[in-house]
Amino acid sequence: MAPPTRFRIGLVQMRMGADAAANVAAAVAGIREAAAQGAQVVCLPELFRTPYFCQREDASLFDLAESIPGPTTEVLGPVARELRVVIVASLFERRAAGVYHNTAVVLDADGRERGRYRKMHIPDDPLFYEKFYFTPGDLGFTAFDTAVGRIGTLVCWDQWYPEAARLTALSGADVLFYPTAIGWHPSEKAQHGEAQATAWQVMQRAHAIANGVYVAAVNRVGHEGASDGGIEFWGGSFVSDPFGVVLAEAPRDRPAILVVECDRAHQEEVRRNWPFLRDRRIDAYAPITKRLLDP
Repeated sequence: MAPPTRFRIGLVQMRMGADAAANVAAAVAGIREAAAQGAQVVCLPELFRTPYFCQREDASLFDLAESIPGPTTEVLGPVARELRVVIVASLFERRAAGVYHNTAVVLDADGRERGRYRKMHIPDDPLFYEKFYFTPGDLGFTAFDTAVGRIGTLVCWDQWYPEAARLTALSGADVLFYPTAIGWHPSEKAQHGEAQATAWQVMQRAHAIANGVYVAAVNRVGHEGASDGGIEFWGGSFVSDPFGVVLAEAPRDRPAILVVECDRAHQEEVRRNWPFLRDRRIDAYAPITKRLLDP
């Protein structure tokens, strides 16, 4: 069966608390609300089940990881099947003893797993100590056939890498989903906050333009961590069309549900008029696999 020409995507911008079960329940409530507004594919923020635990290096926090399939997919799968929606859920995956991934799982509208993506680019910055927790992904960049068509998912830090967006788009994705946990160090917000948040959005809108795809980024919101420090997650979840036009944007200070219609005919029109994929010089790009080029 051909995918629908028009379909609606939903983003659930959330505030996370200490109770994992309550966070999952809030996610399910958000999925239900998005579906009630017509969403056919719904994406949750990065690591939505818990507060953002990578603010410190603590081996006991590996206990937060779970298998896939596992407890969270056992909750979300029946919801996907009941509502007939595709769900993109970012989880802390326990693959084996000592091997953990930051993984986005795609559950199709029948509740079954359609595929998973393991985060490839792993940051290591103050309060974002992800290299301590996550093994880099080994499934590559790909897209998944779902009830709404072929979609791709990347995760947070992947947002800054055009290679990741390009390869996922080349796999046939019409939409790039970015589950996200990004925010300000409170001490930096006054001086750098506006520029940081703007760069984050502009970078992803550029992926939409360069690849002729819809881009949907969903972030968490609210302060987490030490009261005199921590991270203020800046929300701002948004959907961009294939020429970088922001179709909807969430506030920076509270949870929100975004539901946006995507139109494959519009994507076709954009790609016909701006044929960036057609004009790529694939014969000249081999050096891109080098770290740097010699002068």
